[in-house]
Order: sequence, then structure tokens, then C-alpha cells
Amino acid sequence: MTELREPLDAPNDQQNPNTSIDTPAGVSHTAAAPGSRRERRESESDIVPSVPRPTTVVTRSATSVIAAPRASAPVAKATVKTAPPRRLKMPTRRNVAGGVVMTFALGLIATMALPAYAFGNGTAGFDANNSADLAGAAQSITVDDNAAALAVSRDAYTAPTSEELQAARDAAAAAVAATEASTAAASAASAEAPAAGTFAVNPPSGAYSGQAVVDYAEQFVGVVPYSAGATPEAGFGCDGLTQYVFGQFGIYLPRIVGNQAAMGIRVSPEDAQPGDLVVWPMYHIGIYDGAGGVIDSPDWGRMVEHRALWGSYYFVRIV
Repeated sequence: MTELREPLDAPNDQQNPNTSIDTPAGVSHTAAAPGSRRERRESESDIVPSVPRPTTVVTRSATSVIAAPRASAPVAKATVKTAPPRRLKMPTRRNVAGGVVMTFALGLIATMALPAYAFGNGTAGFDANNSADLAGAAQSITVDDNAAALAVSRDAYTAPTSEELQAARDAAAAAVAATEASTAAASAASAEAPAAGTFAVNPPSGAYSGQAVVDYAEQFVGVVPYSAGATPEAGFGCDGLTQYVFGQFGIYLPRIVGNQAAMGIRVSPEDAQPGDLVVWPMYHIGIYDGAGGVIDSPDWGRMVEHRALWGSYYFVRIV
């Protein structure tokens, strides 16, 4: 480093900074400066110390060089796959069965919880000691003075005596014996009846009239047995008798009691005449004799009968 010293006897004039102490007086620095830029820097380095600059060493490895892709190399295109739409799955038997079981379990739990909820009024839990407290506590009730006391009475029913029971048994046995006797008599009469195809029927007498119908039906009483038929040879049902008798006068009646009753008009008992139909609703029918009796075919094992009216009935007139 060059040290600058100023003599003590030097004048106070300002020294030109471009003037070096090594430069002779009167010689300009500009004139003495070298002509090239490099020479000027070297001359200045003699005056101003140079500051060393940090040197950066750049090291490149062989892998740091990335080769550029060739222009001829094909560029792969990305393929985007679209997911298929989701389909709603139908419920299976297993899912349905599980739902039914879960619903039943919830209903069972709710059913078991309702009595306890009602007992606790919805706010308190069940206390097993409540029953003991209620049983041991004294209870009282207040009755209004205006309340009327109910009279306690017993009905008049008494158990039958042994004599009354025996009398009832005897009466039942007598009824059974009478029925058996009647059935036996009907069977005997049926055996004596003429064979099928040999029954002689008298034709109707005169023009149609109620009394003529009664007179014509009278010839079958005690002769033709009861059956499901509608001819004298085959036997008569109740509706078979009326169908056959009225058919001989040119009047057609269908089978079945209700159907025959619907063929005429209903008349009052005071206006009933011979030849009207007597109808026991839904089960029996006969021919009214005009004097409180009926000609009908009653039941199995019996013949056509002429007997008194009974029970609940009404009259129908065929017009």
C-alpha cells in the first residue's frame, strides 16, 4: 500500500486528487495516463487497493443436463374414463325381512313400554314399593247424602227337584215314542200305497176356481207320500203338490217356496179364500181350504194331509 505524506512546508493549496505524489510537478495525470483501458486500470490499482471478489464455483453433474425431447417422439394422450351411472338396487328378500323384523321389534318394545309409561304418568319411573304403600294405607270414600242405596234382591229361580226332573224325562220319552209310532204308521201306509204308474187321478171339475182347486187337491190326502217329487207317481214335496195341482188348471208355478209366493199378491187373513196359497216364510207352503185348514205335503214318512193352520203364516192369491 502506498502511504501519502504531505510535507509540513507545503502550501495550503488544494491538491488535485488526480495528481499522484509520484507524478512530477507540472505533469498532468491525464496526459500521463496510458492510452488503453486496461493500462488505466493497472495504473489505478497502484493507487486504490483492489478488493478481492468472491469466486463462485459452479459444478455441473452429468445428471443435471436434461435432454430435450425429440420433435419426432409421439406425445401420449391421456385417456379419461367415465364412470358408468349408478343404478338403484331393488330391495332383496333379506333386506325386506330385516325391515319387517326391525319394525316388529320396535312395536314390541313400544307395547311393553306403554303400561309402565301410563303407570308412571309419563314423568316418574316405576316403583315396586307403591303397591305395598297402597295396600297398607287406609282408604276412605265419601258418599253424597242424596245418593240412593240400591236394593239387593234375588230372582225367583230355584233348582228343580228330583220329581220335576223325572217328570221331564218321562215326557221326553213319551214324545219320542209317539214320534216313532207315527213314523211306523206312515211307513206302513206307504207300503200299502199303489205302485208308481198305477195312481188314478180324477181330472179337474169345471172351470178354474178356488174351491175347484181345493176339491182337486183333496183326492191326494192320505194317498200320495211325501218326497222331493212333483207328481203323484213320484210323490209330492210341499211345493211339488202346489205346482202339480195348479198346473192342472193351466197355471204354472215354479219350484221353491219363495218363488211360488212371488207369483201372486198377498192378501189379509180376513180376505183369504179357498184356493189361496198358505205360506210359511222360506220353508213351507200349502193350499188354503177357506175354513181355517190347509192341504199340504208335510214331511218324510207322511202322506198329503188336510189339517188345521198353525204358527206364523200369510196368504197369497194367484191371479
